[in-house]
Amino acid sequence: MKKFIEFAIKAGKILAKIAAVYAAVGAYDVLRNKPADKAVAKRYFTGNGILTWVLSPLNTLLDVLSLPYVNKGIWKLEDFPKEYQEEITRVLEASVRENLVAKLEETAKEHKRTMVFFKWYGENVENTIEIPDFHADYKYIQTIGVSVFNKKQSTSKHFGPFRATLRILYNINQMEDDSAYITVGNVNNYWRTDKLFIFDDTLMHQSFNETEQPRYNMFIDILRPSLVPSFFRKVVSTARFFLRSVNFLFYKNWDVVKG
Repeated sequence: MKKFIEFAIKAGKILAKIAAVYAAVGAYDVLRNKPADKAVAKRYFTGNGILTWVLSPLNTLLDVLSLPYVNKGIWKLEDFPKEYQEEITRVLEASVRENLVAKLEETAKEHKRTMVFFKWYGENVENTIEIPDFHADYKYIQTIGVSVFNKKQSTSKHFGPFRATLRILYNINQMEDDSAYITVGNVNNYWRTDKLFIFDDTLMHQSFNETEQPRYNMFIDILRPSLVPSFFRKVVSTARFFLRSVNFLFYKNWDVVKG
């Protein structure tokens, strides 16, 4: 009995330390949002931000390992090192040159929300649309896809799971008004005027298309700039292994098609 009590006390102390760590890094995560209000905290700790909270110790470590590149939350293309910019530009130019909208139009119009992947967490995804630039061996780009919202489609407020990568969205069709946009915290980006938007998707965000036309976004994940990109690449490949079996949870409201 004495040994059991001693074990229980030790286990309780360990659990208390773990709880303290999660409380601290969870609070840090919430406070990164603007505004960091009760609604954000509730969704983070009790809603669809729970997985982000589970991974918050890892995310905090990644923030430290990214230094001296401070996470801006919302990024500009010029914030990235030259090699990163070159990969981003290559993929975006290919998306325009290959006329993706025309190639996806017939398939996408059948669904409310469509997602087509060409690369996912560093691994190529085969589909019926052949675009060599999307299957190239990139050092920094990890995911390449296209997300299509049919008219009058929006997401709920949500958080991405982890911060080894940053999310790049690029609108490849011309929107006619400002009813198609993305909100990250207190920032709205309207696709009609600003086609490129780069952000940390572990911040709470929400996408809208309240127009009468489809909205086509390139959907790209790129490694966070750091002095140890190989480590971040390893984190992504490990995440691919674990997330493959639960991928349906992230895209349960999407039709993931082969193009």
